[in-house]
Amino acid sequence: MSDITLKQARAAVDAAMEKSQELGVKMNITVVDAGANLKAFARMDDAWLGSIDISTKKARTARFFNMNTGEIGKLSQPGGALYNIEHSNGGLITFPGGVPIKNRSGETIGENDHIVAATGAGAVS
Repeated sequence: MSDITLKQARAAVDAAMEKSQELGVKMNITVVDAGANLKAFARMDDAWLGSIDISTKKARTARFFNMNTGEIGKLSQPGGALYNIEHSNGGLITFPGGVPIKNRSGETIGENDHIVAATGAGAVS
């Protein structure tokens, strides 16, 4: 299993912060490695304290299931195949924002929050 390097994680955070600034939003940005361990984190000035936990859980959720958290959210609605999954693994986030980071071979190597995360994930080479 490949893993995201610190250099790649920092590139993802930097690109995500740049996109956040472009959009005029203040965010907490979390990148986890292939094992869902914290690799890089940035809390932009004046970003909500409460979203530190949300950012981290989005990252872990996307990595645990190798899919965008918004997709998990669709599957976790009442009657869905993953209903109540957000109560597993110490608490997950099943609304949009978490995006897996893949290397050039298509292997998931980490995770980064949706349009911002997609920008950050795209910065990894």
